[in-house]
Amino acid sequence: MPNILVPIAEGFEEIEAITIIDILRRAGAEVVVAGLGKKLVEGSHGITVQADQTIEQVNPDGFDMIVLPGGMPGMVNLKQSEKIIDLLRRLSESKKYTAAVCASPVVLEEAGIISSKKVTCHPNNAASIKSGEYTGSRVEVDGRVITGQAAGSAMEFAFKLVEVLFGKEKVEEINQGVLALL
Repeated sequence: MPNILVPIAEGFEEIEAITIIDILRRAGAEVVVAGLGKKLVEGSHGITVQADQTIEQVNPDGFDMIVLPGGMPGMVNLKQSEKIIDLLRRLSESKKYTAAVCASPVVLEEAGIISSKKVTCHPNNAASIKSGEYTGSRVEVDGRVITGQAAGSAMEFAFKLVEVLFGKEKVEEINQGVLALL
């Protein structure tokens, strides 16, 4: 069973975070939600989520993937965290998956792990992608880097994570229950 880390910071995008967590858990992944600095984290639209642990408690060993939800100022808070940048680099160097949606591919840029990779993000953040190739796609996979465009593509993004980890059959199985347009 894959182990996935989903860090959330104050101002995270609720649709993205909850969709990622829910779809990955439906697929059978072990998802650890880690709050940046605390366990109760408020999203950008006033919804508070209780994380499983704080990011400071996370042992990066054993994770197969890290997935960053976007949101403002959530992305900025993730980008300014040395712990998040270190985790991204460590997982990338270990040939693990790094994924981000909406504004948070900018955090992958900050960590230096998207050089020469095709990536997407919210169009408002495209100018911040300097080392990668911004495509504007709804979802992009380049090697072990997976990026999504925005809250509106959160379901597609989450299902792409499932496909990468479990295969298309698992996507079809889960989608029988949620009936997403894929």
